[in-house]
Amino acid sequence: MKKTLITLTACFLFAGLSFAQTTDYPYQGITFNQVKLNDAFWFPRVETNRTVTIPSSFQKCQETGRIQNFVNAATHTGKFLTTFPFDDTDIYKTIEGASFSMAVHPDAKLDKYVDSLITIVSKAQEPDGYLYTARTIDPAHPHPWSGKDRWVNESVMSHELYNSGHLFEAASAHFLSTGKRNFLNIALKNADLLTQVFGPGKRNDAPGHEIVEMGLVRLYRITGEKKYLNLAKFFIDCRGKKLDKNRAYWQDQEPVVDQREAVGHAVRAAYLYSGVADVAALTGNKEYVTAIDSIWENVVSKKFYINGGIGAKHDGEKFGDNYELPNKSAYNETCAAIANVYWNFRMFELHGQSKYIDVLERSLYNNVLSGVSLDGKNFFYPNPLAADGSYVRQPWFDCSCCPTNLCRFISSVTGYIYAQKESNLYVNLFIGSSATLKLNGKQAVEITQRSNYPWAGAISFSIQPTKKTRFALRLRIPGWVNNQPVPSNLYSYLTKTKTSYSIKVNGKDFSPTVEDGYAVIDREWKKGDKVDYNLPMAIQRVAANESVAADRGLVALERGPILYCLEDKDNAFDLNNFILPDSATLNLTFAKDVLNGTYTIKGDGISISPTANKLGFQSETKTFMAIPYNVWDNRGGSKMRVWIPRSVSEFKLSEE
Repeated sequence: MKKTLITLTACFLFAGLSFAQTTDYPYQGITFNQVKLNDAFWFPRVETNRTVTIPSSFQKCQETGRIQNFVNAATHTGKFLTTFPFDDTDIYKTIEGASFSMAVHPDAKLDKYVDSLITIVSKAQEPDGYLYTARTIDPAHPHPWSGKDRWVNESVMSHELYNSGHLFEAASAHFLSTGKRNFLNIALKNADLLTQVFGPGKRNDAPGHEIVEMGLVRLYRITGEKKYLNLAKFFIDCRGKKLDKNRAYWQDQEPVVDQREAVGHAVRAAYLYSGVADVAALTGNKEYVTAIDSIWENVVSKKFYINGGIGAKHDGEKFGDNYELPNKSAYNETCAAIANVYWNFRMFELHGQSKYIDVLERSLYNNVLSGVSLDGKNFFYPNPLAADGSYVRQPWFDCSCCPTNLCRFISSVTGYIYAQKESNLYVNLFIGSSATLKLNGKQAVEITQRSNYPWAGAISFSIQPTKKTRFALRLRIPGWVNNQPVPSNLYSYLTKTKTSYSIKVNGKDFSPTVEDGYAVIDREWKKGDKVDYNLPMAIQRVAANESVAADRGLVALERGPILYCLEDKDNAFDLNNFILPDSATLNLTFAKDVLNGTYTIKGDGISISPTANKLGFQSETKTFMAIPYNVWDNRGGSKMRVWIPRSVSEFKLSEE
């Protein structure tokens, strides 16, 4: 197939500003209109999102009554047709994904359809700006979670501010993609209502499901209206007005500046931490930074799954206790992985350290991508690390936050590849692409990278400044290159590899300095300069910290950023009765007929089964094949395992 260059959206953190900001993130992601994608791994996924996932999400919103809810709200007739009061957000998120897509792939038909939806939404908005179909349809009989009056249940379950947050995010994306104000005006009218209702001397509810903080910052960046930033900060500071451990589910058990552990609902938490990072960057609030730094350390050292997931417990979709990381019962919501990417990119923008991108990359290539099938039509809500065959992907859910979240996220993936600070150009992700930027706000430089990542570690860069100029190219050194799968002691490799990365500049070996996890090439660059960066990709056995009871004596396999698993579709033995000895030889093989063509890991292990008289066990050598975790359950319901016993002494006839 002919390769196509497309431009993708980023986070819109710095686009469209018409006013001066004296305080902001010191490290800034390269904006969407400066990045073009040409990548064998990501291009098909982005195209599938554009051509399949976004259209099918709009169709599901129509079929399930989500769009009709807005029609009914406009006419005050009928009833609320869906299950949850936050179902409005599925339309917002899909519009956001469509807007990102249209920014780089103009589509007149889609543009017209989105405008028609925006018209429907506008008619559902009440005269003062209130927009919440679960109440407006029948104010005398609102949704049971909503409370009798506006906002009274906001700090619990009404999701009124959550709906506003996604409205703000989507309207900002639509404005910055199309230049149209029709959706933005709806959002600003709603935001202005919030500034009238909430604030010092007014309502001081802590939002029950965070994201309004991030959305308000988006509006501030577009308009320069300080009232939106002030309200975002106010909502953060509303938390913990009363010390109450029972409010931990909502991250409201104590003031944010005093929080040091990730608790409660994982998606809400990561959205909060993202919003705190935004406000900290824009206000210079160091107490906020201290809090989210400590919370990040807690997550990465005690509450982070090997697949990049967060949120161990089905009960409340929340974080468990420290080191509570079960496998079959793991929750690892797809939305939580997406939120974790948002949060970790912001942590990088605050601190400029590669460890945050290490965490982001693990979440991105494993938990995020496992959330959507290869054909873009079916989804995971939770992402367990073991399955018995009964858990399968679904085309939609009553609570369908994950499919629509994927719509908006996949469209914007290239926003995480490059960043800059003054005369420093950062390469964070290794995705075939090109970007044009101005270093120090004036010198234009184009960078192009090519690779077969994540399957191969050979990456080439072409540097094209408009004229000779000195700057530092900073190439991320992934933690897994230095035998550190995550930036903590939560996981480790059984075997430490001695090989390291290598760099050539214009064909000559180059020894860089290393700063904050980046290989630094600081020199005068001219047109046509080339950099070859080679990252070793050995197959690695991963062991968990002994404090993780669920994984003691077990091993997982990974290579580069890709986690692997065993699926029964490829293995003619009971996965729960299988042992992978440390001495087994492991080989990488490309399987062109498996899962659209993918790299697999093969080797020999031991299958354990009861003897005929059931008085003992017998063993048999079996060849296994492991596939990337992110593509499991693309061939119908299956049994699956990530963690495998290493020896008979550790063997348990158990799926956990």
